[in-house]
Amino acid sequence: MRLVTWNLNGIRAAIRKGFDEFIIRMDPDILLLQEVRALPEQLPEDWTPSMEGVIWHPAEKKGYSGVSTWDKSQRSIQEIGRGMPSVIDPDDDEGRILHTLHNTDIGPIHCINIYLPNGGASPERQAYKEEWLEDLLLWAQKWAESGEAVVLCGDLNIAHEENDIWNPSGNRRTSGFLIQEREWFTRFLNSGWNDLHRMHFGDVKGPYTWWSNRGQAREKNRGWRIDYVLANDVAAEYVQHVEVLRQGGLTVSDHAPLIVDFSSEKMLG
Repeated sequence: MRLVTWNLNGIRAAIRKGFDEFIIRMDPDILLLQEVRALPEQLPEDWTPSMEGVIWHPAEKKGYSGVSTWDKSQRSIQEIGRGMPSVIDPDDDEGRILHTLHNTDIGPIHCINIYLPNGGASPERQAYKEEWLEDLLLWAQKWAESGEAVVLCGDLNIAHEENDIWNPSGNRRTSGFLIQEREWFTRFLNSGWNDLHRMHFGDVKGPYTWWSNRGQAREKNRGWRIDYVLANDVAAEYVQHVEVLRQGGLTVSDHAPLIVDFSSEKMLG
């Protein structure tokens, strides 16, 4: 079973840049998209998704945020919920969390599709992000400990360790690499989540998942690892292969897609 998570930086632009052809190339069973930045009615009239089961959770504000989760079969995907219990964002108006359940060849698997807020716009927005993080930790822990297979995927807008960013010393005061955000990420992992790409690649620089459009960051591979596939212990046992598909992916978005293949036979434990 193949799962792909990808921040598109706008699905309408991605469609014009070859998104559909790239989906065929990756051949996912489950596809989790972030920052779709469009309502379904804003999509091209002559365009239809390349997978049967599609659930949209756009932001109320047009052209902003939003997530969408796809499945090869409409019969295999079930919506569980949107958003999380939160005082700061009770209705999830920004379209940041979509929780689905999928029937797969490894059995039922819960997918929590997340586009975490960016705090770079202002101190107020950073404070919003940090309050949102604490709500997420409390809510997600019950799914980490649920006894069911659960993956939490998406653009988390935090580079956790120094190996997750090309220039750590120059970004210590930058939202996404602040010490309190990184400490929160450690607490989040310790609450029951496995960082699958770090487990696979080990203690090395990268692989990065996002690159700025400035300063030849892509050409020089000066990126950030801010997109993740996190799995609870139940789901992690079935992981077979992980990959960051930079080649080709960056023609569609400024983020590369992340791929995880799960095997019906347990690979760990």
